[in-house]
Amino acid sequence: MYHSPFVKIVDVDIITRISIILCFTGFSFLGEAQISDTLSNLPPQKHRNIFQFGINAITKSDADTSMRANVINIRSVEPFIPYQGKIIRNIFINQLGFEKTFTDTTKKIDYFGKKISNHLHRNTRDWVIRNNLFIRENQPLNASLVADNERHLRSLEFIQDARILISPITTEKDSIDIVVVTKDIFEIIAELNNLTLDHFKAKIGDVNLLGMGQKISFTALLQKDRNPNFGYEIYYSKNNIANTFINATAGYTSIKQDLAQSADDEHSWYLKLEQPLASQYLHFAGAITFAGNESYNNYSKPDSMFYKYHYNTFDMWAGYNLGLRKLLLFKSKQNREFVSLRYFHNPFLLTPYQVAKQFNFNFNSREAILGQFTFFKQNFYKTNYIFGFGITEDVPYGYNIALTTGWYKQWNQERLYAGVDANRYLVTTKGDVMQYFLRTGTFVNDGKLEDAAMLMGTTIFSRLHFMNKTKMRQYLQFSYTRQFNRVSLYPLSIGNVFGLRNYNLDSASGNQRISLHAETFFFLKYKMLGFKFAPFTAGDIVLLTSDRERSKNGWYYAIGGGVRTRNENLIFKTIELRFSYFPRQSQQNNTFKVTLNSSIRFRYNSNYVKAPDIIQLNNDYENNIY
Repeated sequence: MYHSPFVKIVDVDIITRISIILCFTGFSFLGEAQISDTLSNLPPQKHRNIFQFGINAITKSDADTSMRANVINIRSVEPFIPYQGKIIRNIFINQLGFEKTFTDTTKKIDYFGKKISNHLHRNTRDWVIRNNLFIRENQPLNASLVADNERHLRSLEFIQDARILISPITTEKDSIDIVVVTKDIFEIIAELNNLTLDHFKAKIGDVNLLGMGQKISFTALLQKDRNPNFGYEIYYSKNNIANTFINATAGYTSIKQDLAQSADDEHSWYLKLEQPLASQYLHFAGAITFAGNESYNNYSKPDSMFYKYHYNTFDMWAGYNLGLRKLLLFKSKQNREFVSLRYFHNPFLLTPYQVAKQFNFNFNSREAILGQFTFFKQNFYKTNYIFGFGITEDVPYGYNIALTTGWYKQWNQERLYAGVDANRYLVTTKGDVMQYFLRTGTFVNDGKLEDAAMLMGTTIFSRLHFMNKTKMRQYLQFSYTRQFNRVSLYPLSIGNVFGLRNYNLDSASGNQRISLHAETFFFLKYKMLGFKFAPFTAGDIVLLTSDRERSKNGWYYAIGGGVRTRNENLIFKTIELRFSYFPRQSQQNNTFKVTLNSSIRFRYNSNYVKAPDIIQLNNDYENNIY
């Protein structure tokens, strides 16, 4: 057993998404209960009735007497600084089972179905963990590299949490041993989505097949008004092929959402190889993607309503970490530089006749060569209760600025492009997390600026507040967006993260948008069958204006709330039930709306670099703005 002063985290712990029901029933054995009393050896009593079982299923999420005992707010590199330069003698791997916690490994968690869960689960193999290590034996310890490595382990889909612990050697003052401690997520996937009498969609899979860092899944769709009624998707991925840090993904689907109306009638095959810049000390990053996509009239729509298209995708980018040798030699060097180049080509072999010969970002063939220079000074804090319910989360501090330029062709128009994506990250010692962001870019055509745009704003997660042992955090996002001389890109809309969440008024568009989103969420101390809960209240206000159609100018509002829940031992994402009220009525959007979403991000994005691209104004696919 081990103990460390640096381990300060909490116990590790219908339809879509009916998976919540599966969790409460078939997977209920993974729910955590209170830490058992080590002084008592009495066998557990049987439940006298169903009411007693229900009462026993509700437990407190924290066993600590102090409500602040499980709050983390520490620089990721801090625990390793005292051992900078010492030689790593041995690296040991220690994997915790579901019955253990990071808080104290001498105590065990007693919960229903422990033997079943351990029987079904295959621990990640030691060599998979070792292949994901940047550090090596008989090499001097680099504190920043070790911190990067710990964060990388936590980013793996099949790992719930990870710690790298230092064990000094009393007989050798210049040497240390390292203990890598990980805890898996229960890897079995089982989901039911949008279940009705005429529609059935289910997914089953394994995110860590045989403990070898492989993911495989199969999704089936049965729908009465679809021809054929049955559709499916097969997906496979492999983490870190042959210790190269290259991840592979391959799949085929006949139920991908199409580009026109988001119906499940696009057939697609895809293959992707990707090497992310998992550490600031790695040399290379990049990816290559091949895909073929074609729409089929599986829903027997009239010709005027069905958008028939067929296009292929080839996308490749690669980058190199400049000055890495200087970074390793001169410890005072903090700024990093990364240069990258991307080429992509999405040719449409068949274009919908409804589009004809006009600009349409979805259905135009596109081709580009883009270069990017990124300079950053970015490190991380370890904290929790941002998106998760107590697991360790890595939030950046510092800055990241990417300058992009290149040649861009859409349909038959070729233009030069230049853009900037700048981010400033701040974390206070008391736990406030802030980001300031600026995205701006423009195309140049015959000496004129076209599709010029700017998006700027800030996001703030407040420090944790405590109310009768309930943890509370507040979130605020403000943004301002402006387009100039729009030619081919989409106008600004409000049904996105920079507008009103879950708002579907497609006709609301403009070239200027001001938005404010506020949210307050509460992490409750109780849980049921291992599921923790966080009720929240939310409010949005957006001003959208248009120089061309002033009749659409105006204010849009939303107020609401809901609850999020998650069992962090399971692979399922955070489930959110949200109630929204939109005072401004429209034909396309109900005044009251209830949504159930199980794709909520639960870990803070922590990328150093990304593929060169033009700036996005109506979405945030890379989760670079929180």
